[in-house]
Amino acid sequence: VQLQASGGGLVQAGGSLRLSCAASERTVSSYTVAWFRQAPGKERDFVASIRWSGGNTFHADSVKGRFTISRDNARNTVYLQMNNLKPEDTAVYYCAAGRAIQSTIATVRAYDYWGQGTLVTVSS
Repeated sequence: VQLQASGGGLVQAGGSLRLSCAASERTVSSYTVAWFRQAPGKERDFVASIRWSGGNTFHADSVKGRFTISRDNARNTVYLQMNNLKPEDTAVYYCAAGRAIQSTIATVRAYDYWGQGTLVTVSS
């Protein structure tokens, strides 16, 4: 499975962006797809995930109420709608796919396929 992330950019605090993660194969329907982010000098952190089959979602506490993950079956694409962005949201955002189970859904090691990353910069 190849993943192509896009939609990053520069936005002012309080603004919005929508990231997209396009999958190359329909086999992504058997996976969990997630977004992670990595700020300079920091570890890669979990942001949100969605189980393609069933659509169950899970969001990190730091983004609950501001970010929403969703999917478009017809386009094999997962989205991350980001509202009320804060400077601390600045990072490279990566999408990933894997057969994660609930206990590992927020861990990097649960995902086998990764996109190239898209940079989100939030100015104060």
